[in-house]
Amino acid sequence: MADLATLVMLAAGAPEAHEAAEPMLFGIMSPGFLVAASMATLIVIAFVAKVPSTMAKGLDSGIAEIRKQLEEAKALRAEAEALRQEYANRIANAEREAADMIAHARHEADAIVAKAETDTTEVIARREKMASDKIEAAERGAIAELRNKAAEAATVAARGLIAARHDAGADKILVDQAIAGI
Repeated sequence: MADLATLVMLAAGAPEAHEAAEPMLFGIMSPGFLVAASMATLIVIAFVAKVPSTMAKGLDSGIAEIRKQLEEAKALRAEAEALRQEYANRIANAEREAADMIAHARHEADAIVAKAETDTTEVIARREKMASDKIEAAERGAIAELRNKAAEAATVAARGLIAARHDAGADKILVDQAIAGI
């Protein structure tokens, strides 16, 4: 039980009645001094082996690699921006060209419609003239036919009149007059 009472007092923070001896290495070095001497030795070895400069070189090369990657990233970003701008320009040009093509097509369509209207008017005028010419030709033909029939009728009538009024004696007189006139 005495041990239990000692533990409770130690837990409560009460000072112990006796203090234990601190362990020593070979009777001359305390553990704190041993840790300090080990650390100092480790630091001296690190400096002799040039560990800080090697670490600095490693860090410098890492920094240089990171800078190089950053520069590459900046160049890639600039290139991407240039490509984006180029494609934006191409899209704008394509839209302008499409609008120009539509306007040109509308203009050509209007010109084709106007030409078709003009051609239609000309064709109608030509056909009207052709119909008018056919009518005039038909009229002239009818008039000529009517004149021919009238001339034939007049000839037939004149033959009948001459045959009825002139006989052989009257013909002789006319023939004699014609010969005398020559």
